[in-house]
Amino acid sequence: MSANPIQRSVEDATRPVVRISLRLDWLLLGAVAGLVALSLVVIDGATRGDVAGSPHYYTVRQAGACAVGLLLMLLVSRVDYSRLREWKYGVYAAMLAPILLVLVLGGLTRGSKRWITLPFFQYQPSEIGKLLLVLALSAFVVDRSRRLGERETTTRTLLLALVPAMLVFIQPDLGSGMVYLVIALAVLYVAGTSWRHFLGLFVLGAVALTLVLTLAPAAGVTVVKQYQIDRLTAFLHPSQNPASQGYQQEQSQIAIGSGQRTGRGETNDTQTRLNFLPESHTDFIFAVVGERFGFVGAALVLSLYALMIWRGLRILTLAKNLYGTLVAGGIVAMLLFQVVVNAGMSVGVMPITGVPLPLMSYGPSSVLTTFLAAGILQSIYVQGRAAAANKGRISVLG
Repeated sequence: MSANPIQRSVEDATRPVVRISLRLDWLLLGAVAGLVALSLVVIDGATRGDVAGSPHYYTVRQAGACAVGLLLMLLVSRVDYSRLREWKYGVYAAMLAPILLVLVLGGLTRGSKRWITLPFFQYQPSEIGKLLLVLALSAFVVDRSRRLGERETTTRTLLLALVPAMLVFIQPDLGSGMVYLVIALAVLYVAGTSWRHFLGLFVLGAVALTLVLTLAPAAGVTVVKQYQIDRLTAFLHPSQNPASQGYQQEQSQIAIGSGQRTGRGETNDTQTRLNFLPESHTDFIFAVVGERFGFVGAALVLSLYALMIWRGLRILTLAKNLYGTLVAGGIVAMLLFQVVVNAGMSVGVMPITGVPLPLMSYGPSSVLTTFLAAGILQSIYVQGRAAAANKGRISVLG
């Protein structure tokens, strides 16, 4: 007996939803889920005694941010990301305005103005700004795709990234500012910008660094304060001043080294449990993983990140248009840079810049940003697969 028209209409309306759900990149989703699960376990153990009367304070808030982030990721995966290209000016303004606002209204915490206090959490505009910059820059570069060989295109793109990067530097938040510049370079690279332009940018960067660190102080102009220089260079000689600038990385390396192959477990992780390791749930959460779960745990975390980056690169090749390719490339660069810098500073081979470990470090702003980035990657994947299927269908019909 055939179905009635109403039943057929319902089936037709729900079929695309099922089809889109099945097209999700499940490997990317699995990497995200694995990192979230590990994050909750590690944060719970590292912060259990930090808030009196509420041993799971940070864990509950991280879990709440992950739940909201998962919902946002699934919703964003259903949206055609190409529409964001039309709103590039609004996206850029939405990135820039809150960063300016935080300098005026942001609360001062440990000498930095990075957060706007909201009823349920502290909102950090520089985090969501990373993703918005990827979306805006990719749109600007697509609009000038036929003029990529011109220096003006490279200059304009870099200036669009330098403006928010400098505002974030002022907060001061060196790590996020560096991410902004890496995003710009990645978008230009994926777009096919000439290597001569990158060489010119490298020379300009070297000259600017020389002016800031040597010539400006000699002329009596302080651009970067001495304590900031000491913190950035402490990884080169952590044992020379282990009580101040080198303390964090010294303790981090002790924690990772003591974990050995399989870790010290929850009861013997003295570096974390006795609070020798500072910022154990944020900047140095990778050291907590190393101490508690050893080489095996650290390798698992890095493997999940490798899976996420691989899927991002794969999605880059599947994008239905140049805009999707550039967005995917910018997101991959954003995530990869943060993982390398955070893990590197934990083992003492990179300077301390305050860059969070995506999905692992505590912080609602960072967590939501990463979930949104994963949602956009899923959207690019879904749209790319749909476009390929339609193209194949047209070829068969033709």
